[in-house]
Amino acid sequence: MELLKKIYRVGMLMIMAAVHEQAIAQEGQELLSLLGREETTEYAAASFKTNRVINLHSLESTAAGILDVKISHRFGFLSGGVYELFGLDESTIRLGVDYGISDRLTIGAGRSSYEKTYDGYIKYKILRQSTGLVNMPVTVAILGTAAITTLKWTDPSRDNLFSSRMSYATQLIIGRKFSNGFSLQVSPSWVHRNLVATYEEKNDVIAFGFAGRVKLNKRLSVNGEYIYVLPNQLAEGFRNSLSFGIDIETGGHVFQLHFTNSTSMIEPGFITETVGQWGKGEIHFGFNISRVFTVAKPKI
Repeated sequence: MELLKKIYRVGMLMIMAAVHEQAIAQEGQELLSLLGREETTEYAAASFKTNRVINLHSLESTAAGILDVKISHRFGFLSGGVYELFGLDESTIRLGVDYGISDRLTIGAGRSSYEKTYDGYIKYKILRQSTGLVNMPVTVAILGTAAITTLKWTDPSRDNLFSSRMSYATQLIIGRKFSNGFSLQVSPSWVHRNLVATYEEKNDVIAFGFAGRVKLNKRLSVNGEYIYVLPNQLAEGFRNSLSFGIDIETGGHVFQLHFTNSTSMIEPGFITETVGQWGKGEIHFGFNISRVFTVAKPKI
């Protein structure tokens, strides 16, 4: 409960900062207009190619009126060798949609074959990196997710609660586009699982995600991310998530090809349930395909 109060206070402070940012911009514009001068605010754009880095949400939002349809695959471990065709005989899939209510507010939902999970999220960009009239050095977004597993109970005879299927995550995404070709972000994260498998595991898990992007040319970039889970929160055998990938943009599509030791593609899964070890070849080859559609034209 104390943790929830802290998260609430941080959220309120960020909202107040966003309101303050808008007030400064409006007052500055009015002052410049009285002086007969015009100055605009330039906001950083395209820090990452999509609203995902690999597994992690990026600091980017889906633009207003845009529907982003995502197909994500994770094949089996490369350590399966020739018999499993290096993981291609197995596949985990997530189908998802993201929609931009505004340039700052994005909502989304999806369904994963992993644990037959349905998930939904809401992401709001509180502060935007900018120069000019408003000088803001970083972009800050807040993400809230909820997920429900629909696997059949292993023991239907026991008193199984519906709430035991639920898990939640909250992230504060803080990032900066340092140059046209280099972006970094950090994502302090909190995951809550209503039910855990053993007494060794905590219902509430704190982790920190780190992600970066290097742009190679107009259509090509390299991404990487690492999620550090604080000690003594997970049972023996669970690992920190580590992923590397490449983004290829082709018009309305973005293809993200990557290698990761995480099977799940939603926050409670890849933060708390990653088991693959890179040193043993327990790595998934996978991809995200993003296709955007204009549903509503933004108001001028």
